[in-house]
Amino acid sequence: MASLSLKGVYKRYAGGVTAVSDVNLEIEDKEFLILVGPSGCGKSTTLRMIAGLEEISEGEVYIGDTLVNEVAPKDRDIAMVFQNYALYPHMTVFENMAFALRLRKTPKDEIKRRVHEAARILDIEHLLDRKPKALSGGQRQRVALGRAIVREPKVFLMDEPLSNLDAKLRVQMRAEIGKLHRRLQTTFIYVTHDQTEAMTMGTRIVVMKDGFVQQVATPQELYDVPVNMFVAGFIGSPQMNFFKATLEKKDNAVTLTFGGNQITLPEGKAKALADKEEYFGKEVMVGIRPECIYDDEAHISAMEGSVVSAHVDNTEMMGAETYLYLLIDGASVIAKVNRRSTAAIGEDIQVAIDANKIHLFDLETEKTIIN
Repeated sequence: MASLSLKGVYKRYAGGVTAVSDVNLEIEDKEFLILVGPSGCGKSTTLRMIAGLEEISEGEVYIGDTLVNEVAPKDRDIAMVFQNYALYPHMTVFENMAFALRLRKTPKDEIKRRVHEAARILDIEHLLDRKPKALSGGQRQRVALGRAIVREPKVFLMDEPLSNLDAKLRVQMRAEIGKLHRRLQTTFIYVTHDQTEAMTMGTRIVVMKDGFVQQVATPQELYDVPVNMFVAGFIGSPQMNFFKATLEKKDNAVTLTFGGNQITLPEGKAKALADKEEYFGKEVMVGIRPECIYDDEAHISAMEGSVVSAHVDNTEMMGAETYLYLLIDGASVIAKVNRRSTAAIGEDIQVAIDANKIHLFDLETEKTIIN
């Protein structure tokens, strides 16, 4: 097993394009780390530099205590699972899984033991004599995982391995990979653009944008205490709502004013702003998650200081809850409310915003003021 360390890692291409900038990561032994971000953010490039498939322009990568910048991919003791599975079509499942071991001149008995053990873990023992064309997408994905498992590597690298599967199978395979990690007790580094995948699978998540690491934290920390607007908006589904408001201090009250609406911030939030007086009298960006907006009488009565007027633009019945698409002072806002909501399209209604759950961001830097 192994820890990983990336120190000041850059990737620059000819023509001056910098794909990855100053990545510093300490990945613990047996950790399940997820690299997440939109397409083109540098997450796959970072993974490929760890694997040795991309040359590092600057910085150092360590696997355990060994500097691996100049070590060939085959000698790094890692296994990579790709998005397209990369199975050999002319070989059976057994032969595909055994291929790397045969190249290493592993004894036949040992190959057989490892392949059958991996097949048992992945529930594909009955498929060992089939060829890839006779398998479903989910079965091919398991074979690709099995081929990595038999090598018993120090580190598993996975590059969007579930993106070719349908939604139901993706959910199933997420759970399977989580179980696999717990069973193998090996370091996993997993790349995805799907924040739901990241939130449900990782022990820690690295959020990337434009080649830079934005934040490294547990799923819950990313959700509750994002460091900037990008992280706040990227993590969570539906995503966080944003609208502008003026932050004001009158007497002992701290308020947010926008249009004809005013929200009084609770004591805890007001105290957190005590050393940020430069923002008083200025516009800030307000962030609030959809599940923290309510349209029922009980919440409206209990949250008098944060009730605002809204126009219902659209509604979506999602089964367990209802999404209200609202216009609040011209800003588009989604509320995730009780499925018994009676709000109708075209209505003007009152909604309560949970002021304890408000996030404030600097308009220019987009950095968090308070969470």
